[in-house]
Amino acid sequence: MKLDLVDVFAGYAPLTGNPLAVVHDGAWLSDAQMQGLCNWLGFSETTFLLPSTEPGADYRVRIFCPGRELPFAGHPTLGTAWAWLAAGGKPAREGVVVQQCGVGLVEVRVEEDRLAFRAPPLIRSGPLTEPEIAETLDLLTGVLREDVLEAVWADNGPGWRLLRLASAEKVLQVGYAARAPRQMDIGLVGPGEREGVDWEVRAFFTVEGGQMREDPVTGSLNASIGQVLFSSGLAQGSYVAAQGQKAGGDGRVIVTEDGADVWVGGRVEPVSLGGALGGF
Repeated sequence: MKLDLVDVFAGYAPLTGNPLAVVHDGAWLSDAQMQGLCNWLGFSETTFLLPSTEPGADYRVRIFCPGRELPFAGHPTLGTAWAWLAAGGKPAREGVVVQQCGVGLVEVRVEEDRLAFRAPPLIRSGPLTEPEIAETLDLLTGVLREDVLEAVWADNGPGWRLLRLASAEKVLQVGYAARAPRQMDIGLVGPGEREGVDWEVRAFFTVEGGQMREDPVTGSLNASIGQVLFSSGLAQGSYVAAQGQKAGGDGRVIVTEDGADVWVGGRVEPVSLGGALGGF
């Protein structure tokens, strides 16, 4: 088995995106071994490349975050597709990689300087109830009910609860609890205030034991945010989202509306490729 480390949604400086570990030829690993390696590495996600089992898929991937397996996640989708291509993978359709994962088949376009995945349909959408908003705000500091312009479900695998705030300043001032009483995925978005940034994004999620963490750059959340913003008319055509300032990075996500589809793109930069993986 080989292990690649890549930086997904890289910004304008090295190591500003979201780190990802990609394990090649991991089919013989057990679920417990996959989860154990993910927990040990401590990244937001670790992925395992497997042979496809569905017609039309170029490969299958299993995606783990600390404490659980995910049916879909965005930065692992781009990072895994990049690693598969870098290892010599040849897609059946030129310029389009088809990934099999827990939500089905996901298309990844190979563009000039980046990859972009087609956002999967939302599993759950619509407004949060007031009790759900209150439950969400109980885990945040620096934000009041009156600061929330919109609160909706943006669930595309990870069950994102999305709060839209009035400004990037509001988004960046929010703090979060050390622990949550149960699994919770929370996203924040507000209009950008920096040159070249249209929207500022942050993401908080719960890992094993109830600990809350902030994700550096989150493809699944940015995908669902794009679907919400485009459908409401708050964004049109294409925009740039920034994420990671409060999590040690500063990544960039390009979100594009193409007919009825939303595409989520970014650069993937190699950090270490082809390392031998032992210890199993």
